[in-house]
Amino acid sequence: MESFAPEEDRYMTDYIQAWQCIGCGKIEAPQPCIGVCQDRKILMVGKDDHERALAAARDLQRQLHDTHALLSQLAWSMPREGQWEPSWRALQTRARELLNTLTPIDIEPVDD
Repeated sequence: MESFAPEEDRYMTDYIQAWQCIGCGKIEAPQPCIGVCQDRKILMVGKDDHERALAAARDLQRQLHDTHALLSQLAWSMPREGQWEPSWRALQTRARELLNTLTPIDIEPVDD
């Protein structure tokens, strides 16, 4: 079975120290120049925002893992003859418990 657990090495977690102008917002992070510098527009996010996003991603991965486990059990369970109702009720109980732990997601789906 494929694992949905987070892999820490998937994330860039090193930070660079930079200085941001409180007036115009210009960011500077001086480094030793080797003579080939070019300025390019880049998008950056603050450390606190980045860490919140990583925490949210880890939480969603946990939710996905738990949901995948429940769906796998539902998809591959075969109740004994005449025992479908207790099996169904047990799966309903487990699904309700899982639903109580899930964080509602209030975002628009991304179209590919």
